[in-house]
Amino acid sequence: MASTKPKKKNPRLASGRKRVRQDIKINAANTSLRSKYRTAVKNVEKAVLAGDKTKAAELFAKMQAVVDTVADKGIFHKNKAARDKSRLASKVKTLALAA
Repeated sequence: MASTKPKKKNPRLASGRKRVRQDIKINAANTSLRSKYRTAVKNVEKAVLAGDKTKAAELFAKMQAVVDTVADKGIFHKNKAARDKSRLASKVKTLALAA
């Protein structure tokens, strides 16, 4: 079913047109980074559920870099990034201690 949203009008001023062009590029970049963040977190969670402690530790190290990058760029709040890292770190740690 087609969306019934009204079509946005193009801005008249050159600065407005430029802003629209920039917004499209920025939106695409932010979407890509958000996806990379979520994928990195999911990969660590899958490794933890599988019980593979070496893979989980390796993926966790990579995930930390992605999470920090995304938080620094302001895609997600720094506290959310810290919370996700903390929760996954404790999961990886309990997995290592269990073995």
